[in-house]
Amino acid sequence: MRLGALFYSDFELLDAYGPLEMFGCLGEDLEIVSIAEQAGPVRSTPGVAAYADFSFADAPELDLILVPGGVGTLAELENTALLDFLKDRCPKSQITMSVCTGSALLAQADLLNGRKATTNKMYFEMARGVGAAVDWQEAARWVDAGQYVTSSGVSAGTDMALAIIARLFGKARAEKITRFTEYQWHQDADNDPFLAYLNKPEAL
Repeated sequence: MRLGALFYSDFELLDAYGPLEMFGCLGEDLEIVSIAEQAGPVRSTPGVAAYADFSFADAPELDLILVPGGVGTLAELENTALLDFLKDRCPKSQITMSVCTGSALLAQADLLNGRKATTNKMYFEMARGVGAAVDWQEAARWVDAGQYVTSSGVSAGTDMALAIIARLFGKARAEKITRFTEYQWHQDADNDPFLAYLNKPEAL
């Protein structure tokens, strides 16, 4: 299987690398590639540059797709090249995942219409405004809607990734990864400890 992680200017670093750390523990069972509009370095929100292996034009076939969020999401909502890539590739994927405000990008691409999804608690209304046809779930650490799996803010993506690993490779494999990474996995998708901060960006 092959996973493609999508990078864009000012994406949130942990949105991408938290899940990728977990997926990377699968070793030879999963190939991971990174993709951006143009191949090469891509600046993240914290300023650390990530490297995109492929451009949208030459990206290989993907079984899994990971779409991070971040402050760059707002600009990318108007990026037709990114949206067209999502519209083309996500329906062909086995699973497309988003973290944080990455679900707003999927909603803008009309990929979540009629589906349950979630997003960063503090920017929930932004996502709701973009995806009026999406069944947004306020109280959710992540939402598994089959082909599309969306998580709440930043660190929630790591819990989501482990849930995907458990679905594809078995729960025992996921639990082994948590031991290796010394990570405390929140396994209940409906247990959302950050619901109190829904639409309260002033809490940042």
